[in-house]
Amino acid sequence: METIRIAPLRHRNALQVGVFFPFSTEIKNYVKSFPGMTWSRTHSCFYFLDTSESLKAFRSHIAQKGWVLNDSAYKKIAFSAPKKKLPKPSSVKNKNVDAPYLLKQLPESHHTAVTHYYLYLRGLRLSENTVKVYGYFIVRFLYFLKHKPLQDLRNKDVRDYLEQVIAKEKYSISSHRQCVSALKHFAKDHPNTEMDLQFLERPKKDKKLPVILSKEEVIDLLRVTKNLKHRTVLAMLYSGGLRIGELLSLRLQDIDLDRMQVHVKRAKGRKDRTVKLAQVMRPLLYNYVQTYAPSFYLIEGTDGSVYSSSSVRAFLQKSCQLAKIRKRVTPHTLRHSYATHMMDNGVALRHIQELLGHAKPETTMVYTHVSQQDLLDVQNPLDATMDRLTKNDKEVPNVSISRKLL
Repeated sequence: METIRIAPLRHRNALQVGVFFPFSTEIKNYVKSFPGMTWSRTHSCFYFLDTSESLKAFRSHIAQKGWVLNDSAYKKIAFSAPKKKLPKPSSVKNKNVDAPYLLKQLPESHHTAVTHYYLYLRGLRLSENTVKVYGYFIVRFLYFLKHKPLQDLRNKDVRDYLEQVIAKEKYSISSHRQCVSALKHFAKDHPNTEMDLQFLERPKKDKKLPVILSKEEVIDLLRVTKNLKHRTVLAMLYSGGLRIGELLSLRLQDIDLDRMQVHVKRAKGRKDRTVKLAQVMRPLLYNYVQTYAPSFYLIEGTDGSVYSSSSVRAFLQKSCQLAKIRKRVTPHTLRHSYATHMMDNGVALRHIQELLGHAKPETTMVYTHVSQQDLLDVQNPLDATMDRLTKNDKEVPNVSISRKLL
């Protein structure tokens, strides 16, 4: 009897299930026939997206052949955090309600439509994170319309959904834009509906400047972070200008301590890039590796599992409180600060663009608005006025606005 082994895997910035078996043409062809199954050259195994639905379907797929599924490694190292019991929504005004819960409330025909939609998005080679976000908005859309048949969906339904759910629940402009993109793709995937969304416009992007920590605040943040793993995480985010997903996906083999370089693979936009770390990171990384002895990923959770981004955000907030930093700081703030401080130090925009992995220079140019490099040489008009008064009024050489004038 053939035995198929599964194990948790992190690949392409998403949680996957790796599939392993002794080489056999029969097994290989049968495993490949499972919907969503893909071959990874990086890990030399087949894999599929780690969801409860896909795992249940794969178990059934293997059972049809009468083969044994060994899931001991999958159970031992569970990537996903225990799911919290979600509140049952009355009108789904709770953003924390997940797509699987809502999908269970829909008719079977909608299940089939959503499954096909996921396959359609993956056929476009969109990232798993994008597939997950788009899928959520579509499930919310279908739930909003209750049990309305798909073929009866109209443009008015889309407008009502955007007005009564997305806008009313105060989703961000960025999420609103993602929702519109999700709906446009859904309309293309289901041409039998009466939706024509080619002229549906996305709201304009917010042009907010990023929150930046000063160089002194970054040092204070690292100083108050006593836990070695936590300090290493924050230092890596800042020293490499890394996204949180990029850091948590780093493997030990992606770090070159001799050259102090990090090879970021398949980052946003499916681009690889090399980032140089600060020399002061060398003793910190050596200390961290010797203390925690990670086996696969640079930053690992319990039993070698992938460290969660929510844990990073949690201890970052505690460190900010200890450092008395009152700005709204996220892991991405350290990336913003890295780019701005590089610009302050006179690094060319093109080099910063490459280090951050931006596809367009316009994305990097936002840091020119928060950099102090050129602004430091601009004299404030109040200072200029006070200087002129001081020079002209010989009798009052020390003009000051800090003392009482009357």
